[in-house]
Amino acid sequence: MTSIRRRLAVWTLVFGGLAFISVLGAPLIGTTPIRLARVFDRSLPFADNVDAQIFFIARLPRALAGALVGATLAASGVVLQALLRNPLATPFTLGVSAGSALGAMLAITFRLHLSMAGVSAVTAASFIGSLGAIGIVYGLARARHQGFSTNVLLLAGVTLNSFFSALILFVQYLADSSEALRTMRWLMGDLDIAGYGPLLASLPLCLVALLAFAWLPRPLNLLSLDTDAAASRGVNVLLVQRVAFFSSSLATGAAVSLGGPIGFIGIIVPHLVRLMVGSDHRIVLPASAFFGAAFLVACDVLARTAMAPVELPVGIITALVGGPFFLWLLVRQR
Repeated sequence: MTSIRRRLAVWTLVFGGLAFISVLGAPLIGTTPIRLARVFDRSLPFADNVDAQIFFIARLPRALAGALVGATLAASGVVLQALLRNPLATPFTLGVSAGSALGAMLAITFRLHLSMAGVSAVTAASFIGSLGAIGIVYGLARARHQGFSTNVLLLAGVTLNSFFSALILFVQYLADSSEALRTMRWLMGDLDIAGYGPLLASLPLCLVALLAFAWLPRPLNLLSLDTDAAASRGVNVLLVQRVAFFSSSLATGAAVSLGGPIGFIGIIVPHLVRLMVGSDHRIVLPASAFFGAAFLVACDVLARTAMAPVELPVGIITALVGGPFFLWLLVRQR
């Protein structure tokens, strides 16, 4: 136990420090250079401090959004891989992302412009769509069993994902050119949020999911091996499965509603972290959350600077990194 606590402290310090440095350093990088000393220069009023305005208004909300989305997607990937006992499972496997995307597409196509507490109609519709997908998938997983079938859960999620993807294409076909361009950009993943309102709206949902994740590591260590073995050691398998499903789905819905369906984070980060720290979920889960935050913030910096002044959707960067890694993982598993 002492060894586990020591390793947990060391890796949390390493990855947590990396996440902190990335969030603090990302706003300093851009086409307009700024200096950290000038950002916190109290001798200048905020209205006259251009560096502070760029840092706190234009870039810091984006870095914080990247950290929040990256952490929740990476942690969700770890939980779902253990729940489904499938190393290729991702936060988008169960159709929650597709439901969230469908909600956003409908809001964009039908030009819903309502906003409340800084949360746009697209963000709200996206999260509502994810809740609908969660309810459908869970209902199907419970339909044929008194317990909770992960096999049916996986099949239902994959089927629903394909169905919602077809509906998304249909909605895009009905949209005009400007709406279609906007929907296409949203589907690529985009962290260009306006202010702190969307962050504050998504933060409570992500915190609830992360609190559930903090309870899961020990049961997941047993559950990822065998449900019977876990039950024989006193684990309430049904409760753990439900908490894992709902917490990971809630985190995915909140993350997608904030930044769009940014792919590959949930599969790249968990496997990279396992290569470094081992397979114990007590270390893998928090380390993946911190590393996912740092990784997505770094990808977003690359997305907005690689072809400046043109800004790339961050989902393109994560796909360019994640695609080759995913293929390597498939070959390695074979």
